[in-house]
Amino acid sequence: MGNRLSKIYTRTGDDGSTGLGDGSRVAKDSARVTAYGTVDEANSAIGLVLACDIPDAVRTVLVSVQHQMFDLGGELCIPGHSAIADADIQRLEDQLDGFNADLPPLKDFILPGGGMAAAHCHLARTICRRAERETVTLSHHDAVRPEAIRYLNRLSDLLFVLARVLARASGHGEVLWNHERRKG
Repeated sequence: MGNRLSKIYTRTGDDGSTGLGDGSRVAKDSARVTAYGTVDEANSAIGLVLACDIPDAVRTVLVSVQHQMFDLGGELCIPGHSAIADADIQRLEDQLDGFNADLPPLKDFILPGGGMAAAHCHLARTICRRAERETVTLSHHDAVRPEAIRYLNRLSDLLFVLARVLARASGHGEVLWNHERRKG
């Protein structure tokens, strides 16, 4: 393991730059910092879901995802580093298929809500989608492994399905978009 932080502030970022994992310095608003910062934000939003009363099966998946998101942030923070593998993406797909198998088919759009855990999961999903977009933006300027983008894409799909599961588990049920509300 690398150096441990014994002092939280260093003052090295006071000029608007930050250090990457390879020791180089970049602007704090660079595409790379924005991408891994949003991955961190998505991971924090997943932490909100984990702070709720949720089924053990969902908890197990999300704890694993948090560790992988930390790995992904490291991959994006260290140019040339790889941490996410095809097996990680396949695991998300398998989990997605497993949770989705017990849900009724979608016939309507679902609005964010359905209880506290489901609402937090929807928030995590939208932040994950933003992390995906920002990682794609980064890929236009710097090398980004396609596994990173695919992982975020699959994770946002999984978070959508988990939000559906959580809405049902809470007893609140899913909040369906009422496209007919304006007629009348």
